[in-house]
Amino acid sequence: MKILFISSLYSPHVGGGAEIILQRTVEGLQQRGCQVSVLVTGPDAGLAVDTVNGVKVYRAGLHNFYWQFSAQRPGRLARLGWHLRDRYNGAMRSYVKEVINDEQPQLVVCHNLAGWSVSVWDEITAAGLPIVQVLHDMYLMCPSSNMFKRGQCCQQPCGTCQSFRKNHDARSAQVSAVVGVSQFILDKLQKRGYFSAAKNYVVHNASPYTPVHNAPYQQRQRDPALKKAPLRFGYMGTLSQQKGVRWLIEQFQRLPFDATLQIAGRGQAEDEAAFKALATSPNIRFVGYQKPEAFYSQIDVAVVPSVWNEPFGMVAVEACAHSVPVIASRMGGLPEIIQDPLNGLLCSPDDPDSLGHAMLRLHQQPELLARLSGQARVSVAALLDLELMLDSYESIFAQTVLDNFAQRDQNVMPHPV
Repeated sequence: MKILFISSLYSPHVGGGAEIILQRTVEGLQQRGCQVSVLVTGPDAGLAVDTVNGVKVYRAGLHNFYWQFSAQRPGRLARLGWHLRDRYNGAMRSYVKEVINDEQPQLVVCHNLAGWSVSVWDEITAAGLPIVQVLHDMYLMCPSSNMFKRGQCCQQPCGTCQSFRKNHDARSAQVSAVVGVSQFILDKLQKRGYFSAAKNYVVHNASPYTPVHNAPYQQRQRDPALKKAPLRFGYMGTLSQQKGVRWLIEQFQRLPFDATLQIAGRGQAEDEAAFKALATSPNIRFVGYQKPEAFYSQIDVAVVPSVWNEPFGMVAVEACAHSVPVIASRMGGLPEIIQDPLNGLLCSPDDPDSLGHAMLRLHQQPELLARLSGQARVSVAALLDLELMLDSYESIFAQTVLDNFAQRDQNVMPHPV
């Protein structure tokens, strides 16, 4: 099968989990014998080709005011102009046409479309190829991709979003198959009228990790010194308002027991400064970028306190993979990973103290914490199986190609006299 993947970014440019999953999918399918190629945006003009781990990658210079993944954040007016052009960036279609002509794929799989815009759907349809759209975020409904504004989740698209996404739902009828990385994100788009003609699927992101034989909390139970030590909480991810870092710091600093909190990750400079100023407790440490295997060996409980609708939450899977139970917010796709009280506890931003209560509960009930730790890894076993994820995608892609052939045959069959 010949497959072209289109997305905003590809390694070495990685903005988040979507790029990691795309690379795992592309490389995995190539190892299985599929002929794959990738088309992404880049900072340089024109169309360039390189190879990443044996995968052919086209990088297209963005026809917009700036490349949206530059290190420096542009001003408000520049960002507004960028989003206006990104409503339907027809100038990007020529890249899609050129690469389709070069690669002659049997189908095109779209991931994140920021920079490309939905104009790529029209070009793929013009080439007579089926489209599979993989949903990682809410870009198709919201220019900022998160439906999060002024510290709160948007219950429905605001006037700006409706204007910038006008007719996107109608254009999505061109898509043959749509894949949500969670049931939540798939339902969110379909309830707004998107993908009316598409077959729909859910394929959770896979995070393959080797087995952890010495779970942090099990070590704690065996070591008398660790058993008496403060309970160790940890956060790993982007340091931003929507990720709930402020909520976590505020709740941690009110805990009536001895505990520590490590905060791993990076964010905008102003956000990092604000969080560090808020964290007055000496038991809070900002540790910057950390490798998961090193970070999770140093904590007893991971906290994923997102206050926006996290489409999936790969960090929650990674924590459980290292036998670390998770306190997660009941937002977006997180409840599809963290099951209370199987592998963690759930809390809600609507009840801010629920986070502190969950942390207190694990302190007061060490037997519960031990049980959650013991069950964490097995609870996400299916989400650690990369081959299972690849099986799902390969099956979806093959079915989409077959459906397209069948539809073509139906269209060319002579009508009975």
